[in-house]
Amino acid sequence: MAKRPERDAAEDPVELVVDPETVCFLIVKAREFDVKVDPEDTDSGSNPSDDGDIDVLEDRRDDPTYAELMGTLEALNEDELSDLVAMTWIGRGDYDAEDWEEAKEQARQRGVKGTAEYLLGTPLLGDFLESGFNDLGYSCEDIEEAHL
Repeated sequence: MAKRPERDAAEDPVELVVDPETVCFLIVKAREFDVKVDPEDTDSGSNPSDDGDIDVLEDRRDDPTYAELMGTLEALNEDELSDLVAMTWIGRGDYDAEDWEEAKEQARQRGVKGTAEYLLGTPLLGDFLESGFNDLGYSCEDIEEAHL
């Protein structure tokens, strides 16, 4: 599919089923999750401050960031999850913002079973979500400013 020009900033954003604040939360948490690395020193036993708190960047089974992401995704309904999948695909360049309805339909057809795992298994999920979110006419900075 040929690339179309990006949405004009003056255009109204597309209508989302998923709450834009939830998308911003997921972007932040997905970025935190994306920076995780495999544990290097599994038995360090030292004080976190002695290690410079770098263990927080290690990917562990009991990772609270993963639990927050999974909990948030599992609480969403089918339409909200379809929005997130379609938004990720737009951010990744699989679809253009003008193809929003088509991307959502493909996401719906994909089904919701395993969607949370699918999204969390997507490398650079936070970046793709933010890019798709922006392409659809939204900005986390604007949403934050609206609540100040």
